[in-house]
Amino acid sequence: MKQALEGIKVLDLTRVLAGPYATMVMADMGAEVIKIETPKIGDDSRHFGPYINHESAYFMSLNRNKKSMTLNLKKEKAKELFLEMVKHADVIVENYRPGTMEKLGLGYEELKKINPRIIYAAASGFGHSGPYSKRAAYDAVVQAMGGIMSITGEVGGVPTRVGPSIGDITAGLFSAIGILAALNYRNETGIGQKVDVAMLDCQVAILENAIARYVVTGEVPKPAGNRHTSITPFEPFETLDGEIMIAAGNDVLFQKMCNVMNQNSWLEDERFMTNPSRTKHADELKELIEEVTKTKNTEQWQNILDEAGVPNGPINTIDKVLEDPQVKAREMIVEVDHPVAGHLKMAGVPIKMSETQGKVVNPAPLLGEHTHEVIKELLGYSDEEIKLLEEEGIF
Repeated sequence: MKQALEGIKVLDLTRVLAGPYATMVMADMGAEVIKIETPKIGDDSRHFGPYINHESAYFMSLNRNKKSMTLNLKKEKAKELFLEMVKHADVIVENYRPGTMEKLGLGYEELKKINPRIIYAAASGFGHSGPYSKRAAYDAVVQAMGGIMSITGEVGGVPTRVGPSIGDITAGLFSAIGILAALNYRNETGIGQKVDVAMLDCQVAILENAIARYVVTGEVPKPAGNRHTSITPFEPFETLDGEIMIAAGNDVLFQKMCNVMNQNSWLEDERFMTNPSRTKHADELKELIEEVTKTKNTEQWQNILDEAGVPNGPINTIDKVLEDPQVKAREMIVEVDHPVAGHLKMAGVPIKMSETQGKVVNPAPLLGEHTHEVIKELLGYSDEEIKLLEEEGIF
């Protein structure tokens, strides 16, 4: 089976999470991603734990399907090599602080002179414009500044960072979307462009109804715990042996839930007749529902609610996620064989495509593993020329 991005060549100057996540998405879809790393050091995340045989599991989970070469871009000859590579590339992705690539003489304005068709994607904390542009940022910083922490946590509790690094991950996803959109435009016009994605912008973009609620009501949203702020019932409920998440997101689903719980009287109660009224009386409804859900265990309620067509699910810990039959059936946990680390399980490819399915083919590369291969195949250098470059400290 062919892959959707076969034939697309990406020069990947990214490190840690936001940029590598974007290029991983592209590599999974078949793009040739050449990860360009600092000699001897490599991507910062190679030094993040946990480790398997001294190899970072963090790094390996984000850099599968890529090639790695080293290049010391502080040396003029290395810059010349990079510029030669740009002539053959479709996409460049970097997540340096704005201005870094320009200082090296490798910013978009210079690179597009060499290759007008190039797509140049830059993921940074605050973007390439605005008063914060030159500021450094990490995931926790943009989660704090972007508002998502202020609406996450228990009711009345302190602002809470979302567990996964969604500041980075959303920037990676939006970068990948921007690159694909730019490639489509280039296919039609032959013209490349710069894609500028800011982590802070992405956090604002995913605030969803929090912005709408504030604009309409004038009330500043606060943490609401595990309850949905606009839909009821839409939260976890206690069972005999734990909790079950129930999401009866409309009147029809609420009616079905009432039926299987043998509580049709709730349908005639003015407090619960409509979603707005249920939301207004959410605490009272939760108390009533839990009187019922506490009579059976979680698995029993799953079966009952599934049969009725009411959305529900257990609150799985990570070990249970890896063993979930649906997750397994969709190949969302895959195993790769790394030459040093051995077997490693990681998340699979979430986009399922009927004609061009993405896949995890190769493990994350060792540092500089493909340097000779790339210089030979892409630029046509001989072994002797490569040896001389190595002696000069270019790789």
